[in-house]
Amino acid sequence: MRSRKSSTVEQLPLSWDIQGLLAGVDEAGRGPLAGPVVAAAVILDETQPIEGLADSKQLTERTRERLFDEIRAKALCCSIAEASVEEIDSLNILHATMLAMRRAVEGLRLKPAKVLVDGNRLPVLKVAAEAIVQGDAKVPAISAASILAKVHRDRLCLQLHELHPQYGFAVHKGYPTPEHLAALRTHGACVVHRRSFAPVRAALDAA
Repeated sequence: MRSRKSSTVEQLPLSWDIQGLLAGVDEAGRGPLAGPVVAAAVILDETQPIEGLADSKQLTERTRERLFDEIRAKALCCSIAEASVEEIDSLNILHATMLAMRRAVEGLRLKPAKVLVDGNRLPVLKVAAEAIVQGDAKVPAISAASILAKVHRDRLCLQLHELHPQYGFAVHKGYPTPEHLAALRTHGACVVHRRSFAPVRAALDAA
């Protein structure tokens, strides 16, 4: 008989009410002023547990990098997808994030029976799905997805830094830090900036 307790943690096992593979999904990069938004989907292998999975924001960069490789090696399958700056500007960041999540799920080599998504919104999917607030701290598969998405996007920002070193993407990863905002005022926006975001629009208007 299913538990009727109100605790979210107690309710999490109900996510297994559909038999089959379970995928966790999370994103990285909704807040930055530049670069794509990234989503990842992961189906973990119960026979190969991964120690130390947690919300990627609570882990050090070194730990994330180590876990990134371990997840890729041990998971049954995983997929990383993006929505571009152009898609963010045309759709808005929420819809672009949902698009990246859908692409990540559809990119899985194995089809999950159910998808658990971090947050309170769900992308349009062809399989059963459930949104879990703070899922990246509660569900190992979502934690794994958050790590893949975060590390992948951070690596993209290092590439952006090589192309546009004047903005400091290697340090702030595109987020609106005082240094990034100052660089925007000095140099204006470049091709990887999200023009639908207010600080970027302001820099363009001031140019």
